Amino acid sequence: MTSLPTIATVIGSGTMGPGIAATLARAGATVRLYDISDEAIARAESAYGIVTGVLEAVGSPTVPGGSVSFGTDLDEALAGTGLIIEAVPEKLELKQKVFADIEARVGDDVIIATNTSGIPITTMAESMSHPGRLIGMHWSNPPHLIPMIEIIPGQATDLALVDKLVEIVKAFNYTPVVEKEIPGFVENRVLYAILRECMALLEEGIVTPEGLDACVKWGIGYKLSVVGPTRLLDMAGLDIYQAVSSYLNKELDVSTDTPQFIKDKIAAGQLGFKSGGGMYEYGEGDVDAKRKEIITGLIAARKTLSSIPNV
Repeated sequence: MTSLPTIATVIGSGTMGPGIAATLARAGATVRLYDISDEAIARAESAYGIVTGVLEAVGSPTVPGGSVSFGTDLDEALAGTGLIIEAVPEKLELKQKVFADIEARVGDDVIIATNTSGIPITTMAESMSHPGRLIGMHWSNPPHLIPMIEIIPGQATDLALVDKLVEIVKAFNYTPVVEKEIPGFVENRVLYAILRECMALLEEGIVTPEGLDACVKWGIGYKLSVVGPTRLLDMAGLDIYQAVSSYLNKELDVSTDTPQFIKDKIAAGQLGFKSGGGMYEYGEGDVDAKRKEIITGLIAARKTLSSIPNV
């Protein structure tokens, strides 16, 4: 059985880098978190302190020997590493440059995993000297709290690497989900299908944002957090699904573009938390309070769900 590599490297310290690094370190790995500037590293160190506190609160087990170091020297970050996780911004050209820099510094046997949320693995690998070593490893955000990882091989990926990465993910007690390559991968495709219908209902004035959130949180999310969609069909009955879907599917939104009211909000600078207003308005201190509420809720939900057998 494959164990977690002794040394792992996370390239990119943005939104997810500190959480990924902390998760691996907690499982016993020596982790090096790399970014290109001292400012980015300083932010990552600050975020890492918060992340470790969250992992303590969730009761994540600790394997002795794990650690995280932060730096801007790529050679130092890659020396002796067995697993590289690329987590730079979602720009194809940037990722391909990063892969070229990595390949020039590591042996052919080192795994290069990308945390892309949708860029095809096959496309990213086209410029690589050894495309068989690249594989998708999509963490869900926040990565230190959501214990599921999508594993996506590209057309050139060495299939033995899939099994190896599955065992690595299991080694830090996350659930690996192996998928075929498809735009957006499985999690985001399902999420965006839900969001498309939600935005259509808002645009048509069928429900308020508050009502929509309550309906999805308690009517859908509560059930699906315990019973997955295919098990839910078995529970309800496939005949019932056929009866409802035969008329309801025709009524569901099939838009292929972003709703106009979302475009209008963006044009007005209403981007959500980052701008102090989006679907909701936020007063002074509201965004920080909401972030804290969300993390507290995710901690409680993970503790509860971890105690329930897979259904």
